Amino acid sequence: MEDESGSLPPKSDFSAWYNDVLWRAEIMDVRYPVKGLYVWFPFGFGLRRHTYAILRSLLDGSGHDETLFPLLIPKTEFMKEAEHIKGFEEEVYWVTHGGLTELDVPLALRPTSETAMYPMFALWVRSHADLPIKVYQIVNTFRYETKHTRPLIRLREITSFKEAHTAHATWDEAAAQVETALSLYTQFYDDLCVPVIISRRPDWDKFPGADYTMAVDALMPDGRTLQVGTAHHLGTHFSKTFNITYEDAAGEQQFVSQTCYGISERCIAAAIGVHGDDRGLVLPPKVAPVQVVVIPIIMKKQAEEVRAAAEQLRAELDAAGLRVKVDDRDLRPGAKYYHWEMRGVPLRIEVGPRDLAAGTVVAATRDGEKMTLNRAGLAAEIPGVLSAFAGRLRERAEASLTSRIIPAESVETAVEATKSGIAVVHWCGDEACADMIEKETNASVLGTEVRSVHIEKSEGACIVCGRPGTSTVIARTY
Repeated sequence: MEDESGSLPPKSDFSAWYNDVLWRAEIMDVRYPVKGLYVWFPFGFGLRRHTYAILRSLLDGSGHDETLFPLLIPKTEFMKEAEHIKGFEEEVYWVTHGGLTELDVPLALRPTSETAMYPMFALWVRSHADLPIKVYQIVNTFRYETKHTRPLIRLREITSFKEAHTAHATWDEAAAQVETALSLYTQFYDDLCVPVIISRRPDWDKFPGADYTMAVDALMPDGRTLQVGTAHHLGTHFSKTFNITYEDAAGEQQFVSQTCYGISERCIAAAIGVHGDDRGLVLPPKVAPVQVVVIPIIMKKQAEEVRAAAEQLRAELDAAGLRVKVDDRDLRPGAKYYHWEMRGVPLRIEVGPRDLAAGTVVAATRDGEKMTLNRAGLAAEIPGVLSAFAGRLRERAEASLTSRIIPAESVETAVEATKSGIAVVHWCGDEACADMIEKETNASVLGTEVRSVHIEKSEGACIVCGRPGTSTVIARTY
């Protein structure tokens, strides 16, 4: 795709900007002829690959094992856990035929994998020596989404669902694993330079079948929050359903306690939304498919010498472990700058005849910082330049989030706060009061036990009933 004619909508018109930048920057093609299913462009798939490589590294380094379970789940297994099924019953795709033959047992396309994995856990666990189990997979999941679909955010095929599932001897060990998951997710989003807020979802909004749910939210440019991760303590709900037991040290049979936690390609939507600008994507260096683009400034004289110098620089940076591209297309330099700015490449290096003579290069980061660097030893200097760039992205994102977190001492002030960001209110925990808050603000009660350096935990009178309440976050959501 090379049609880059026309201007990008301003980011202040976030919905139009988002849809346009996914196309122009070659992240996703929305023209697939099934609603809610999208195609990754190769450049976008590179972004996905490097993003999920960070997740894999974090999980692999913390004792998780990657696995792969089937996509199809027999209805007999899927329907065993009533509360879980009730949460998904309107979203399930069913396979009812194999060719022209009606199946004896319909098969669900996994909306999530508890009912696929846990019958196998029951076969794998025999004694306390088999615990803990900590596995994860990165797979596609299918949910019949009836709301307005949006690439990477609201899908009928989630193409990149990282789901981890664990089993433990005790409830407390499972609770500790939830905290481990949240710590890993915090590290992950720090690498994406995306600040997040963690909170405990209200009981009516927890994962079906969970004892409790902790959620990770990012604030998007339009003032809405995007849920970009969840961690669920499942207790013994599923182990009792699927008879996952172990023999303890005393020879008694005990049900395991379980957790599950997931992140989808919404993490990429968050990075795109939080960092992008009116010129297109702005990508954190750790996930950018191209971290450095080298642009030879070709004149009639010394053309071959400049091309050779650009290629030599590419080889050196590549050997240093950087992802580098030389753009030697027959285009004006300005057109090349536009092309790579749209795609969010963190660093551009220009090599021309004058630079060769001076033993320098001109470099520009995606956020507009220009510098002249010595050609000698350049490969060793670039990681520091990229690290500084990432630091600025992180600082700007943190500042933006901070500016849009607004304490609200009444429903009226919460209404105003949620028009542009997150309201922090005191809430008593009563569902009736939450219903009133949501009705009046047209926003959602995200949760309590809020964890964010930007939000101080406090006690106060519930903004609805006046009874004792605790700090709670409210926002419009996707």
